[in-house]
Amino acid sequence: MTQAFSLSPRAGTARLCLAGLLSLTVGLGPVLAQHGPAQGDGPGQAQGRGTAQGQPRKAPEGRRLPPDATTEHSIDGPNGRALAFTATAGSLALVDEEGKLQSEIAFIAYTKAGKPEEAAARPITFGVNGGPGAASAYLNIGAIGPWRLPTDGASISPSQTIALQPNPATWLDFTDLVFIDPVGTGYSRAADGDGKKYWSVDADASVLAAAIARYLRQNDRLASPKFFVGESYGGFRGPLIAQKLQQDVGVGLSGLVLLSPVLDFAWLQPPRTTPWGFVTKLPSFAAAALERAGTTPSRELMKEAEAYASGAYLTDLLKGPSDREAVARLAEKVSALTGLDPETVRRQAGRLTAHSYQREIGRDAGRVASAYDTGVTGWDPDPTAPQSGFEDPVLDALQAPLTTAMVQLYQGRLNWRVENMRYELLNGAVNRGWTWGSGRSAPEAMGALKDALALDGRMRVLVAHGFTDLVTPYFTSKMLLDQMPVYGSPDRLKLSVYPGGHMFYTRPDSRNAFHDDAADLFARALETRSDGSAKGGSASGATMPEKRPTP
Repeated sequence: MTQAFSLSPRAGTARLCLAGLLSLTVGLGPVLAQHGPAQGDGPGQAQGRGTAQGQPRKAPEGRRLPPDATTEHSIDGPNGRALAFTATAGSLALVDEEGKLQSEIAFIAYTKAGKPEEAAARPITFGVNGGPGAASAYLNIGAIGPWRLPTDGASISPSQTIALQPNPATWLDFTDLVFIDPVGTGYSRAADGDGKKYWSVDADASVLAAAIARYLRQNDRLASPKFFVGESYGGFRGPLIAQKLQQDVGVGLSGLVLLSPVLDFAWLQPPRTTPWGFVTKLPSFAAAALERAGTTPSRELMKEAEAYASGAYLTDLLKGPSDREAVARLAEKVSALTGLDPETVRRQAGRLTAHSYQREIGRDAGRVASAYDTGVTGWDPDPTAPQSGFEDPVLDALQAPLTTAMVQLYQGRLNWRVENMRYELLNGAVNRGWTWGSGRSAPEAMGALKDALALDGRMRVLVAHGFTDLVTPYFTSKMLLDQMPVYGSPDRLKLSVYPGGHMFYTRPDSRNAFHDDAADLFARALETRSDGSAKGGSASGATMPEKRPTP
């Protein structure tokens, strides 16, 4: 999830370079090291940890994270079948060309039990969350890992019981999983205590691509089909990392799963004088109204709201708030779609903001809705005030239980105890210190996504959203993806929308549907890979349903 990313990207100074890490993207062998033998390392396998003469290289000094820990586990997976797997908690050391430690990147890897020779053919997926400043806990114990922390329901309690449960919707039945924490999140850290040089769009993508490549090398997984899943700003990272891996490292990804992504920051929170922000949020407001009325949103039910948002609604917005007839039409139609009082809509000239909507839908009960999922609410701390600031009932309420659950997971089940370091689930310093680039345009990932799909006719991409997410509204991605060319076959790029919000996977039905859609993407990508056919990006003779929405 992208948890607390900056809604107004700031132009920074010139792009930060990686100082002593410039060779990260060209010669990973001598650049990344790990203390202790890694899974897959054996006698005679230097794996970047030896000199040119084959002599062992001394682990870099200054490491604070403990040696990797490997444990064996089994859960009841999909369809109730036993799923045995190995879990490894550890870190990758990033060093400069002189071997001096620069940073340690923490990870948790889950690999399905099986014969060693089978591992090379098994898919491997790297998971990253967003922020910037969020650890990968949300994907790990919220969505696709073998265990999850239940956070279902209409409200979330920070003091809830912490008890991880087996996750029947884990992706481990069709892919191995590696969850990575960028510098400043989880237990990942800069060696000198200053992570600022890593906190920029380009440097972040370069380091994560290097860490992924290093993991593949040291675990003999370069031949495996490789995938990426990223949530929110992690979804923004996806196309950039795919491009870095392809161009700078020489590693190709078979597929991307972009969960509640930001594809173009210019569309995320435009000025109030620009109509796009109102257009992209209106279908999510309408979906929230359906839920409040007891109806589950679906793409079929959302057609009216989507057509109005990009048609008559936009036309009347462009007329401006001084056009009384346009405002009257807006008040009537928007009120009907959103369930808000017509006078409230009229006062805002049909231009609803997320914050006002969060408060208005529960004003009579003194409740406020989460921007991350309008179906989750909390008490308004000052319900009689004309304006009220409040902690988000999802993002802020999840901080304590997820943090505690991750620390317990590391120490208890994974046997990896980190002393004298705080686990950073959401690091505000990373978010505040992020450098967005030196250009005049807001950062975007659409260009990299186009390049990746155009270059590799076999790559597949799934973009997944929740209906009631006001932070990264699904309609934003739909409108952007509708502008994409068809690279051979439109089914290579799919948009799936599920009941729920930014973290729609907290809802069991949506989590299961997401699992099935991802499994379908993997199966089709592997079919194409084994068939050797890249015609239209699909396997020869395969019958694949069209899931990409039409305008």
